[in-house]
Amino acid sequence: MDYLWTPWRYQYVTTAGDPGDCVFCCAAKAGDDKAWLVAHRGTHNLVILNRFPYTSGHVMVVPYLHVPSLEDLPDEALVEMIRLARQCETHLRAIYRPEGLNLGMNLGKSAGAGIAGHIHLHVLPRWTGDTNFMTVIGETRVVPEDLEVTWEKLHARFAGQ
Repeated sequence: MDYLWTPWRYQYVTTAGDPGDCVFCCAAKAGDDKAWLVAHRGTHNLVILNRFPYTSGHVMVVPYLHVPSLEDLPDEALVEMIRLARQCETHLRAIYRPEGLNLGMNLGKSAGAGIAGHIHLHVLPRWTGDTNFMTVIGETRVVPEDLEVTWEKLHARFAGQ
């Protein structure tokens, strides 16, 4: 048996599953953006780092409004979500120089949404070969950058617009 130590996941593992707390709603209300990994706050949405990223730079655009589907989101929030996704693309390309990007949403639990009650749009940089033997064989992702470093880079890019 091989072990890959991930002590930063302890807080998530020991608190996950509390049905009364939506992590996105908690982040929206929080005062400490760095602690909650909120890289940017818009009028209707925030940009937050994925605490368990597929790649370095994996962010999500999340509306402040807790709704499960796009049809429930007011037009202003929907338009801002896409505009923020475009800004994320610009910043991620400048910081990480990816060969491509994935943008996507999983609407509903059966579609793969980890937080099904609160829609969010994933934006993540990709490189040829970033799915390697660790992911395919070992079912383990290797993310070479600490989340605080990623937050500093993205927060600075959004602040400098």
